[in-house]
Parts: sequence; structure tokens; C-alpha cells
Amino acid sequence: MRLEAITWERLTDALAERILTTEAEDGSPWRRVALDGAPAAAPGELAGRLAEALRLRGRAVHKAGAFGFLRPASLRLEYGREDPDAYYDEWFDRQALWREVFQPLDPGGTGRVLADLWDPVADRATRSAYVTLPPGGVLLLHGPLLLGHWFPFDLTVHLTLSPAALARRTPQHEHWTLPAFARYEAETRPEETADIVVRADDPRRPAWSGPA
Repeated sequence: MRLEAITWERLTDALAERILTTEAEDGSPWRRVALDGAPAAAPGELAGRLAEALRLRGRAVHKAGAFGFLRPASLRLEYGREDPDAYYDEWFDRQALWREVFQPLDPGGTGRVLADLWDPVADRATRSAYVTLPPGGVLLLHGPLLLGHWFPFDLTVHLTLSPAALARRTPQHEHWTLPAFARYEAETRPEETADIVVRADDPRRPAWSGPA
């Protein structure tokens, strides 16, 4: 894949314009965007920049993180605290994401969505209030391992790191997750399936696959 250098500012503006011109294939009045990447690639930071850019363009935005939809510790840690396959398969409550985030944004949906559901530190529900995203609004879902689950995204952006950069930028106490990301690359092939790929090996100098 050929990538070209770009600044974060230009990338944010280009993604915002792409979202504004993207139509939902299922006729939904909302746009649902994935910002997929390992924590070391900081997809949440890009989501924050993009949310601001879209609001400046007059679009309502609902920003949600996958780590706000973890499963309870009794299920998440059933096979231990450092099991990469459990991280891949069991940590994230994808049924809750369907129920609380995607279904309300289906055609004819209410637009009434949650930003998060589970507090992993307290290991209890966050009790966050529902918010209503008006028609024409944009969902920005950020976090790891988002692709390959049939979520109805209208645009997918994958932030990728080389294996060396991923290992270098992942805290030592989280290195046990690295096999999960290697499995994700092998099974889901996010660089091939995402609409847009952003390489962030150097956090100061991203490169991207372009708008097409």
C-alpha cells in the first residue's frame, strides 16, 4: 500500500470532509465512523480532533470509546488477567455496542445512544445518561479490534503501527496484548479492509492512504 505523508491537521480536515460527503448505504440519517487502532496508536486522540472539526462544520457528534464497553471482570478475566486470546474474544461487549450504539442509529432509530456502559476500575455500570444524536449527526467509535464484526460503519479508518513501533509504544505491563494485535492483523487484515489507513509509527509525522 502506498502512503503519503500528511500532518494531523490536514488529515483531520480531510477526514471531516470525507465524512460530510459519505452516504449511509442502509439509508440511515446518521453517519457511523470507526477509528480503529491499538491504544498505542491513540485512536481516541484522532477522534477528539475529528469531533471538533465536525462540530465546527455544523455537525452533531457522538464520540464513544470501545473501552467504555468492556465486559464485567468475571467474564473478561475468566482465563486470567493476561490472556491475549481472551482480550481478543472476550474483553469487549460487542452485543452492548450493537444494542446501545448501533441499533439506535439504524434507519428509523431513535438516535438515543450511550457514550459508555461499564467502568472497568469499579467493575460496575457507569450509569451514564443517554444522549440523543440528531439526524445528520456522526458517531465516532474509537478503540482496538473494531473491524470484522459486521458493525454497520459507513467509513472505517485504521491507525496502524509496525510491529516494532507497536511494541515500543505499548507500555511494558501491556505487552501481553501484542499477540492479540498480531492475530487481528492475520485474521481481519485491517489494512486491507479499512477505507482509509493511517500509519502512525512516528506520532509527529503520520502518513495515510489518501481519500479514495
